[in-house]
Amino acid sequence: MSLQQTLGQPPVRAQVVAACVELVDAQVKKHGFMIKGAYATVKAIKKGFVADVINALLGEWLAELQPFYDQWVATDKTVAFAAFVVARKSEVAAALLAVTDRRAAKTSHGVAKSAYSKLRPSALQHVTEAVPELAAIVQRFMP
Repeated sequence: MSLQQTLGQPPVRAQVVAACVELVDAQVKKHGFMIKGAYATVKAIKKGFVADVINALLGEWLAELQPFYDQWVATDKTVAFAAFVVARKSEVAAALLAVTDRRAAKTSHGVAKSAYSKLRPSALQHVTEAVPELAAIVQRFMP
């Protein structure tokens, strides 16, 4: 079973996207003016932009999470998947950021690209901080 098959297909996909939007909103609220301002700018580009981006990237993010899932399945599973991921949060964050880095390099949205480039130097720290909540989301929607 792949994460794409279980979390990336309707109707679960929409629920995962909505949960991830809530996660991003909550993470942004924890940070300073620069991040909040950049996020507000990106959200102002288009209503639903954040959900659209998460939806567009979800398949690639799930593909990056798949090796971690496969490693977890290969263990005796005495540890919950979320805890397994949290124990590897730096690796998981780097894998997820590889997706956004590739996409940001190709985007035609100049404002979003500019905002991303300003925030990228601190992104690893911020994504690493969000991994526990992301892992909980993934686990919640796993069969």
